[in-house]
Amino acid sequence: MSGDNIASVRADLLELTPEALTALANAGFVKRAQKDVAAGLLPRLETGADGTVQAQFDDGVRTSLPPGRTLRDAQCSCPASGMCRHRVMLVLAYQAQAKAAPAEADASIASVEVAPSEPEAAWSPAQFDDAALAASFAPSVLDQAGKLAAARPVVGVQAWRSASAPPVARLPMCSVRFFSRSSLVHARCDCKQGGGCAHVVVALWAFRQAGALEPGSAEVMVEVQPAVSTDVDTASPMPSVMQGEAAVALRAGIDALLLSLWLDGSSQPAMALAARFESVREQARTLGWSWVDDALDELWQLLQAQQARSSRFDPLRLLRVMTELWARLRAAAHAGRPMEGSSARPTLPASQILGVGVKGEVALDHLRLVSLGAELWSDETAEGASILFADPDTQNVTVLERQWSRTADAAAGGAAPSLMNRRVAGFPLRQLASGQVITKTATRRANGLVDITAGARQTGVLPLSPKSWDDLVAPLRQHSVAALVAHLREAQPDFVRPRQAASGASAGASGQLHVVAFERMEMASCHWDAAAQVLHARLGQAAQGDEDANTDDTSWLHLSLPHRAVTPGAVDALARTLAGEHGALRAVAGTVHLQGDRAVMQPLTVLTEQRAIVLQVETAAPQPLGLRSDTEEAPALNALAGDTLELLALWLRQGLRHQSGGALSRAHAQVLRLKQAGLGRSAVLLESVLENVRSAQRPALVARLAMLGLVMQGVAQSAG
Repeated sequence: MSGDNIASVRADLLELTPEALTALANAGFVKRAQKDVAAGLLPRLETGADGTVQAQFDDGVRTSLPPGRTLRDAQCSCPASGMCRHRVMLVLAYQAQAKAAPAEADASIASVEVAPSEPEAAWSPAQFDDAALAASFAPSVLDQAGKLAAARPVVGVQAWRSASAPPVARLPMCSVRFFSRSSLVHARCDCKQGGGCAHVVVALWAFRQAGALEPGSAEVMVEVQPAVSTDVDTASPMPSVMQGEAAVALRAGIDALLLSLWLDGSSQPAMALAARFESVREQARTLGWSWVDDALDELWQLLQAQQARSSRFDPLRLLRVMTELWARLRAAAHAGRPMEGSSARPTLPASQILGVGVKGEVALDHLRLVSLGAELWSDETAEGASILFADPDTQNVTVLERQWSRTADAAAGGAAPSLMNRRVAGFPLRQLASGQVITKTATRRANGLVDITAGARQTGVLPLSPKSWDDLVAPLRQHSVAALVAHLREAQPDFVRPRQAASGASAGASGQLHVVAFERMEMASCHWDAAAQVLHARLGQAAQGDEDANTDDTSWLHLSLPHRAVTPGAVDALARTLAGEHGALRAVAGTVHLQGDRAVMQPLTVLTEQRAIVLQVETAAPQPLGLRSDTEEAPALNALAGDTLELLALWLRQGLRHQSGGALSRAHAQVLRLKQAGLGRSAVLLESVLENVRSAQRPALVARLAMLGLVMQGVAQSAG
């Protein structure tokens, strides 16, 4: 498609849906303009021979939008310094005039079939040719895009689904949505520039390389190549990022570090490991292996949390990060090789697995974030919080982290403020954790960490409402437990996915962050396990006639909320909410993992028909609960895998060389249990570990322990 020909009818304006206008302007301007259109308060429109649309309003304001210009570039005589309602009104009035044009009206409009609100034909940004690129972007922007592509970033491309769900490209640092099939100027990037940037060009190149995509198909990952054009041979092999002396040295350094942790335990003084961590992290940053560096950083933070006796520390999370780090390096090393029995290229490039080309942070444009909950933590010297947000526009999950030093408060004299009253971006923590944030001062890293600086009139916070999550869609929001279980089963393993801060934000929990919302949600059971200090509950679809329907595990969402001293009111707040104190349940958000056929969630926030309850910031009166042990035990095979993971986590904490005879006897008994359960390969791995603990074959321990951990994680989540 060439950008040289300008039609008399502005097809690009006819294609802008209300969702597109909301993204290009804001919801307030769109809603007001829609009301004016419904009331018939339309401006007078004139379309020039060159396609420029001019609107004359009754208050004397004149607005002009030439072809090849986005709403921000429109000229308006009103006092507004930036975006205004007149620009949005011009587009909606143009659409209304086109739809209402009678047969005898101007032929330039009447002869054109107006694009309906839901076009039947799918399309792809790949249809824009190099001429359209040259007409829409300055040469400097194209040069910058070439430099970005030279790093071979991995971009996720989502095909067109409907007029309200246009093509989307997810770059490491930002997301690009293509709202018009006729013009590239209406492509919206969530970076500070908002559009017309190099990210849009890279996104378009990614769609070209992705080839033909089925409408509504799953996201496809593409490693963008530099200087991409329509005739690029995407099948040509590329050099592996794992080659070279530096890469080999880094892998050896990480293996040695992991071996030291396994042998001497995570309880060893952090000072003994600090220099080794800094050395391997510096090598990872030099090579640009961002996800490896991020995993090393989380591993170091967990070790420090253990030393500080922080509520952030979780031994099973430490084990997962250790196994992920080892597996990520091995997966990247094999990414360039064809799969056994197949000559097809691997679907995941090594650069994606390692995070090559992912660095720095990007300033964001006008941003709306909806809270999904908060995780609080404390230790002997500090306290902090992680607030988890969803961006309804891009469906990205972000995390805002803050921490405060208790020793600094003591040195300053006086009592320290309560954690709920700590200020974040100028607002109390409680208000931010249970609100919707609208800001122009946000920056985001590729792993989803977001920062919001305090700025006068630059950030606002509205409370969460029962409809705050209505704009969220799959896969983030699931409309049935069965669909959630299916999604979790199809998900790629952690060690090949881009690292996300939300995955490690929930203390004591593992899994993916999801919202579950379905009609007539009801509680089936709720009880308190006093021995484990955990509240257990089951949520499901309310029965409509047949009470015996939906009795299998995939029909129920199992909630599991442990008591934590830093958030003493969370359990009572959940119990009261489930009991109906705030009305009927609408949705619940939390970290979900599979346990056999069951989806088990550690909830963070619950929406009811009356209000939102962010559990960890709530203060609630005690709620009486039935006392019993968790009678809904996991299947035997899943429980056995869980026991094995607990054993590995204990070894990792204490160190293999410090295990007593009793601990080794327990391990030998576990080998026998694995054999009896039919897990022969796992039994061999565990047995070889026991044989080589005190032998000269110690380097092989890291691989065997990591493999055993990965297999047990898979078994723990497998169907019964």
